[in-house]
Amino acid sequence: MRHEAAAFLRDADLAAGLAQEFVQGRTRNELGTDALLRSGVERQLQIVGEALSQLARLDGELASTIPDLSHIVGLRNILVHGYAKVNLDRLWRVLHEDVPTLRLHLQALLREVTE
Repeated sequence: MRHEAAAFLRDADLAAGLAQEFVQGRTRNELGTDALLRSGVERQLQIVGEALSQLARLDGELASTIPDLSHIVGLRNILVHGYAKVNLDRLWRVLHEDVPTLRLHLQALLREVTE
């Protein structure tokens, strides 16, 4: 189970890192006008949410240590099912305020489960 948990943590961290990379040097306005940028960011955040949702099914105790897990999975659900209602200002804040902290937490958990 630790191997599977580590895989989900790695997937979430990689996808979060790619989303950050995609917006580096870009503006909030570009997120709204560049379809490729928006699609890439949204896809990576969907992967983050899905990987952490799978982690929660596999190891609820470990997943419960991730701050705002329900919001992360909820964002994934909005991106997949409520795509027409995505608030780009909120998405921009998530990318710049929440994702960096999430990545630190994911990396710390990954170290724990692979020791």
